[in-house]
Amino acid sequence: MNTKIIDKLTPVTLVGGGAVGDGDLQAALALAPTCVAADSGADTVLAAGIELSAVIGDMDSISAEAQSRLPVDIQHKISEQMSTDFDKALRNIAAPLVIAVGFCGLRIDHQLAALHTLVMRPDVTCLMLGAEDIIFLCPRQFDLPMAAGTRVSLFPMGPVKGRSTGLEWPIDGLAFAPDGVSGTSNRATGDVRIEVDQPAMLCILPRRFMAAVAESLAALPASARWPARAAPHRGPPQS
Repeated sequence: MNTKIIDKLTPVTLVGGGAVGDGDLQAALALAPTCVAADSGADTVLAAGIELSAVIGDMDSISAEAQSRLPVDIQHKISEQMSTDFDKALRNIAAPLVIAVGFCGLRIDHQLAALHTLVMRPDVTCLMLGAEDIIFLCPRQFDLPMAAGTRVSLFPMGPVKGRSTGLEWPIDGLAFAPDGVSGTSNRATGDVRIEVDQPAMLCILPRRFMAAVAESLAALPASARWPARAAPHRGPPQS
């Protein structure tokens, strides 16, 4: 039985309470037309005059005005404090792709927590939009059309190995880890293919590739996607 709050066959835009630059919402919604907010992200969406399909979170930062303007049946309060609002929202969305806006910038701890969530929710294919970059968890295998010289940064969030074609410095045979080898500022020599053996590698690309990457990630076959992780042990309460 489906228990997701949002269940779509098309990509979804998820808006957080962090920095949202000019044109960010429009760029995301052009690719992912269903709009969902994580807690105070609702204020940003309402200010932009965009219709919301749902608000998900512990509701401790959304304004009283925003709550009063939204139908009660689209406000989904999840009271537990052992996960972030990004995690609460992401785990309650079923879609081929989620484009996350407003989760980069402002507070460093919030941005790190968002990257942690990408790794802890590998079964939800998510593309985070930043001011200069896009960030996503590498699926098992993916292909990207790239121009020679394009920056391709690979950052491990855990032990992970892989293979590549189209990178100036191939990753074959390397044992990546947060306290060991990383792949910052690699470069494409043309179209890129990357395969990894664990859901632990973040890929960071220039923002201009957002549309191409979103199309590629949304079209991933089931064999290239990661399953859900076992329920993690929760740490201290999170804001």
